[in-house]
Amino acid sequence: MLQSSLSSPRNAALAVFVLSLATIAGAWGFELIGGYWPCPLCLQQRWAYYAVVPLSLVLAIAASPDRKNLVRWGLVLCGLAMLANAGLGVYHSGVEWKLWAGPQTCAGGAGLSGGLPDLSNTRVVSCDEAQWRFAGLSFAGWNVVVSLVIAFAALYGVRRAE
Repeated sequence: MLQSSLSSPRNAALAVFVLSLATIAGAWGFELIGGYWPCPLCLQQRWAYYAVVPLSLVLAIAASPDRKNLVRWGLVLCGLAMLANAGLGVYHSGVEWKLWAGPQTCAGGAGLSGGLPDLSNTRVVSCDEAQWRFAGLSFAGWNVVVSLVIAFAALYGVRRAE
């Protein structure tokens, strides 16, 4: 079913746009409505979405036979960004499962200088503690799954642009 909906580069770009936008909106919803505050690695995993959402929208709008190369290379960029994001999600999941240590920025209070900050309104979330799990996967784990689906959609669209 997914392959038939990706029958053209325009459809692939639209699928990448919709999936990416829905994912980042979901992340914001979990944060703002659900109260699940992101750690530094969670915030870094959003960067790919912030790049892919507008890029895929531009590609969907610009898609035409005379712009085939532009759309193809744009979808390659989207696919590579989401593959890199999946890798970051795997890394973050490993930190949560205590398979390896996370970066120093994920330990509460790391990098503070210049006196004591006002922590009364600051929420410190450690990268090595999963705040939520569904079907055994944390937010980082689900990000891996979604990032791979989006990467597949983008790279399948590249193939359709040939």
